[in-house]
Amino acid sequence: MKEAMHPYESLSMSSVGIVVGIYLVAMHAWMLAKPEQSQGILKKLPRNHNAGIYTMAIGLIWFWLLVAPDLRGPFSWLGKLSMDLGEFNFLKRYLQIAVPLVCFGLITQVREFLFVRGLGVIALMVAAPILDAAFLKEPGSRLLLSIFAYALLTKGMFWIGMPYTFRDAVAWATKTQGRWKGLAAGGLAYGVLVLAFSFTAWRGF
Repeated sequence: MKEAMHPYESLSMSSVGIVVGIYLVAMHAWMLAKPEQSQGILKKLPRNHNAGIYTMAIGLIWFWLLVAPDLRGPFSWLGKLSMDLGEFNFLKRYLQIAVPLVCFGLITQVREFLFVRGLGVIALMVAAPILDAAFLKEPGSRLLLSIFAYALLTKGMFWIGMPYTFRDAVAWATKTQGRWKGLAAGGLAYGVLVLAFSFTAWRGF
């Protein structure tokens, strides 16, 4: 019997590109249009514990869904994202218990940079479907998505292990208005480029 396709494998490069492009354009347009507001928020977020509860919960719930048990009945949808881990499938039963416990422990016990650590987990989770959508596709421009995904993976690992790097990056980016505008304009241009390819060269992929 043929194994069912994982939802990540059914994502088209065009649809993923549209989502990524809209995110990049919206985020960087906001940074350009509202520099004082956006800088103020980014400076406060690293130590915002309430915001950290949401980012950590979202990230670890997403991860739990990747190792979720095969359920029947009204809760069968919980197992839709569950991945085949090959020879490590036996670890799923332990992760199904450990992840909720870790999530609860982090939210209740970790006070420093919880937001950044949670954002790092989300970054790692987001990178996977983006890479799947671009995997072995013909257009060379697919690298726009791959580069973005690997940037998320790199930042995600740093934010989880060394969360103060998020604070330092924000401090560096906001040091001068020229630097802030340059970074925002670059991100906006990248987003526009991703959207342009999503509606043209990536259609059908």
